[in-house]
Amino acid sequence: MSKMDQDKIKKRLERLAWLLDNSIPIPGLNVRIGLDALIGLFPGYGDTIGALVSSYILSEAARLGAPKSVLLKMAANIALDTLVGAIPLFGDLFDFAWKANQRNVLLLGDYLENPRRAVASSRLFAGLLGLVLVAFVVFIGMLGFLLIRLLWQAASGA
Repeated sequence: MSKMDQDKIKKRLERLAWLLDNSIPIPGLNVRIGLDALIGLFPGYGDTIGALVSSYILSEAARLGAPKSVLLKMAANIALDTLVGAIPLFGDLFDFAWKANQRNVLLLGDYLENPRRAVASSRLFAGLLGLVLVAFVVFIGMLGFLLIRLLWQAASGA
């Protein structure tokens, strides 16, 4: 794919991210929101629809050749936006501030401009995410063990 084609796709994704994250000014507050935040206000389906639209940026990044580590970081932005966005009220406020689509377009732009630095940063993120997930699984396992032990002691009258 030529540099001109990449630039064209990047411009299109920048416009989409702007529409989803910053296109609507809130009068008197000097703050902007986008369609993603408005769509997220619909209970149940809003955040899912927002995640599906955001996934288009992710798929275009994959088509442009972004490595798995960059794609993982982009997917984590979408997942965080979707999961926290599903929490009533707090999630909507988070949606106004997080702006996952613009973050993802910046990640893609960083990759296209300086691939080595973007990949190193994304690999560090992927490693830390892996450690956090392992720690979470161990923590849940320990809680389960302690709960079963407590129940066993209560049942045996000790």
